[in-house]
Amino acid sequence: MRNVVVFSGVMAGTLAFAPALRAQAVAAVEVGPSTVEAEVGQRISFTAIGRDSAGQEVDLPVSAWVAIPFDLAGADSTGTVTFYGPGIARVGAIVGGQVGFATVTVRPSPVARIDLTPLSRPLVVGGTVALGATARTATGVPSESVELTWKTDPASVAVVDPAGLVTGVAPGRATVTASAEDVEATVTIEVVENPVQRLVLKPPTSTARTGDVLRLQIEAEERDGQPVADPFVRWSVTGEGATMGPDGAFVAERPGRYAVTATSGERVAAGSVTVTPRGGDRVLQVLGRAPMSEFQAAEQWIVGDYLYLSSIADRVWVYDISDPAHPVKTDSIMVDARTVNDVSLTPDGRIGVLTREGASDRRNGIVFFEASDPAHPKVVSEYTETVTGGVHSAFIDDHYVYLTDDATGSLRVIDFADLEAPREVARWQVENPLAGTIDLMGQMISGGRYLHDVQVVDGLAYLAYWKDGLVILDVGNGIRGGSPESPQFVSQLKFNHRDLYGPEWLSGTHEVFRYKNYVFVGDEVFPPTFDISARTRIAPRGIVHVVDVSDIEAPRKVAEYPVPEAGAHNMWVKEDVLVMGYYGGGGRVLDVSGELHGNLYAAGREIASLWTGDPEGYRPNLPLTWGARWHGDLIFFNDINSGVWITRLGEPIDRGSTTAPPF
Repeated sequence: MRNVVVFSGVMAGTLAFAPALRAQAVAAVEVGPSTVEAEVGQRISFTAIGRDSAGQEVDLPVSAWVAIPFDLAGADSTGTVTFYGPGIARVGAIVGGQVGFATVTVRPSPVARIDLTPLSRPLVVGGTVALGATARTATGVPSESVELTWKTDPASVAVVDPAGLVTGVAPGRATVTASAEDVEATVTIEVVENPVQRLVLKPPTSTARTGDVLRLQIEAEERDGQPVADPFVRWSVTGEGATMGPDGAFVAERPGRYAVTATSGERVAAGSVTVTPRGGDRVLQVLGRAPMSEFQAAEQWIVGDYLYLSSIADRVWVYDISDPAHPVKTDSIMVDARTVNDVSLTPDGRIGVLTREGASDRRNGIVFFEASDPAHPKVVSEYTETVTGGVHSAFIDDHYVYLTDDATGSLRVIDFADLEAPREVARWQVENPLAGTIDLMGQMISGGRYLHDVQVVDGLAYLAYWKDGLVILDVGNGIRGGSPESPQFVSQLKFNHRDLYGPEWLSGTHEVFRYKNYVFVGDEVFPPTFDISARTRIAPRGIVHVVDVSDIEAPRKVAEYPVPEAGAHNMWVKEDVLVMGYYGGGGRVLDVSGELHGNLYAAGREIASLWTGDPEGYRPNLPLTWGARWHGDLIFFNDINSGVWITRLGEPIDRGSTTAPPF
């Protein structure tokens, strides 16, 4: 969560100051134009006047302009608003302590290109294939809601239906065209006589658990019995709760018996898959607590027998966890900040860094501390020179800190080899001509570009770049000749958060965690207005995308983990078990072994959960779980409302056998 999000729930921050500004004469504020439509990239000037209870204009100036959500629009001090992305934005003005709003519908950007996936092999006569097509804006954002129109030429070779399903009619070449708005894309397909005379599923019957990916194989022969290499095959499955990929990958969300069919032109091979419940459910045993009620907790970092807990406040607490059942607070680090969002230490536990937002002197940045005595860390130095606007997240790798700059939305790399004189050695950012810096009630935030989180693994930096999705940089891996002091772009994967969550939410790519061939990418989704300091319920949303990076230059989404009515936040993976804070859904534990496809929640891969509500918490009885970390064989969940929960994962529960129904 971004502290500025708190304020960019516009009035959460501004109304906190309203009593000092309020003039009783002002009863309402009119912002004009009151409703308007805009396009991405457009700038519109607004006006505002205050009126008394009789409706008469009050001669008071506008004391502040704001626009929310911050990732859709930004207002300057004159009331000129720039619109960064599609959705529903609200433009607010404060006059005499009262607030008025105008509502702006920002239309989606037009389609700039259509990506059509070419076929890897010829289509056979009588065969069918669904062409992959994605409409994208000029910035590469995909849109599933855009309606495509299809056609083929000549239709005597191949035909296409309104959904892009192509059928081979006769040998030859045909051009398939997909169009939307004023843009079209074409791909040429070859149609051939089908050499396959015999098609057999190998084996004809298979078994799997829910959530397992089963890759089915076929054996194809020509008329003379010779094998057909890489034959054209279309897969299908009968039975509710299972899907088949075009490469023969079968995965089921529900137990049962499924009929599987492989088709090559007129040749058909059929078989079945029996799916049993996944099992493996486990219980989280709570061993100890470090409860919170006066403050709101944020991030945690654990080294040896000590846990460091940051806060949506001005400090980091230190706990001795040598006895997990009885953690003991040993000290704290206090700094000038409204939020210490992030804290982390070097692997040896000797040097730590914390991030600052909302400092009273507007010099935020990061603070370094020395922890050779882990129970009593001492501040050594700070770095603020190029990041005074605030730092949300920081990641330590060797003697470098990779941090997010709130004011510009850029990545900064700070070398702390000399701990008393840290220095910036690199800056990298996605390019956006609309990007700028917004002064929101005295806090400098980026508009049109926002970097939220960073992880560095094996010389590759994985960036959660909000509306710009997942960005991967070479910072020492060698794939692009990059280094910590010269990051080089490798690849990117964008998501359409408007299509996923609707036009009114504050939403973007928030969290990244690389494990094996996957990057787990979490979305953070908040209402456009909320008050983080209020003790009422906040209801975030957001899912986890599972991205296959086995081809690091072409990341692709293969699965997702959505917890109903809850929002994803920070996660950690060890030994095929992902643990994470899912905000209102509490703590969650997920089996991520093997290959991952489809909906992991529906497929029963979740093996445990923890309700972290506490009647004496900051928000009584309401979980708002920030994150989770493995430490040895224990799992530590940190909850904004209730503090730290120290748990152990129990043995799998035997649910007994289940008889699968027939398909």
